[in-house]
This record gives sequence, C-alpha cells and structure tokens, in this order.
Amino acid sequence: MTRVIFACVHNAGRSQMAAAFFNDLADPARAHGVSAGTDPGPRVHPEVLVTMGEIGIDLSRAEPQRLTTKLAEGAGWLITMGCGEACPVVPGVRRADWPLEDPKGKPVERVREIRDDVRARVAAFVAEQGWAR
Repeated sequence: MTRVIFACVHNAGRSQMAAAFFNDLADPARAHGVSAGTDPGPRVHPEVLVTMGEIGIDLSRAEPQRLTTKLAEGAGWLITMGCGEACPVVPGVRRADWPLEDPKGKPVERVREIRDDVRARVAAFVAEQGWAR
C-alpha cells in the first residue's frame, strides 16, 4: 500500500481537504492519505469545516499534526501545498507541489472554490496513479 502525505503550513485547511478527498476516492487496499503541516494550527479552520460539511465530509474530529521527517519516511508521495522550504526533503519519496490558496479567513464562497480545486486535483492524481475505487 502506498501512503500519500498532503502537507501545508497549518494542516488546518488544504491538506485536510486533500487527505479527506483522497481517502474517499482511492482504493483503501492500494493507497492511503495522511495530512500534516510544518507549523500545525490548533484546529481545522471553521470555514473548511463548513464547506466540507456541505458535501458530507465531517472534519470536526481531524487534528492538525506536525510534518516530520519521521512521518514522511516510508511514504510514496509528499504533496505540498504552500509550505515551501519548510517542507522536509525525504530521499526516495516522490514529491509534487500544488500551488493552492490558503482558505484561512476567506469568505465561504472562496473556500468552496478552493475545496473544488483540491477535489479536482486529488481526483486527477488518484486516476493518474491507478488507485481509483
């Protein structure tokens, strides 16, 4: 099974959305998504909880966690979203960067657009890797 880490700065928005979409779309016997951040916040952003809840994904129990080299070891992919130089480089882990806007403090309408962009990127990635359910 391949583990994919989705990382952003606070692990309270983009990476939480991406991991949730990934685990919804990918065959759990073939791949699993985890989210983390370089400077984790205390909780998932409220506007992210609202917009994900609108489509039936409950992130109310999700807890931001720190992205460490140890967490990244053994992963097949590290997908970064705005953490730049703060994201660790882990030998042997494939890496991609998705330049996505941080949803923190944005109006719900804009967070919906970010959410839909994240979902489209995750769906394309899952299909490209052959991990679809």
